[in-house]
Amino acid sequence: MRANELILIVEDDDAISKLLSISLSEYSYKTRRVSELRAAKREFISYNPMLIILDLGLPDGDGKTLIKEVRKESKTPIIVLSARNDEKEIIAALDLGADDYVTKPFSTSELLARVRSTLRRVHQEISHEMLTCKEIQIDFTGDA
Repeated sequence: MRANELILIVEDDDAISKLLSISLSEYSYKTRRVSELRAAKREFISYNPMLIILDLGLPDGDGKTLIKEVRKESKTPIIVLSARNDEKEIIAALDLGADDYVTKPFSTSELLARVRSTLRRVHQEISHEMLTCKEIQIDFTGDA
């Protein structure tokens, strides 16, 4: 895990947003907090976070819209954190591309473990990819 990874918190409940930010900072993560879908889109484009923690019930729209938009251009991991505990909602969010789904009320320790686990998985995938730029190829696996 790299120190100071940026996590975007999209949560309209200020108390939960602050709790997440403080808890994540204890693990050396940087955070950006927003409470609306419109601001989340802007922050995602501007800051390219390593992970998004996303509430679905936002004042200006459904968080599933953000999942769709992020998936059009990125594999950035998304952990949904929502009070919606209906099986159909959970399945819909996962099918749209969310990497994990945690229902409220939640355990902060469990959510942090899910963040660490998701980021470990992402780093493994990145380290096994090949980078190609014009005629130059870099194989990060060393199996060339």
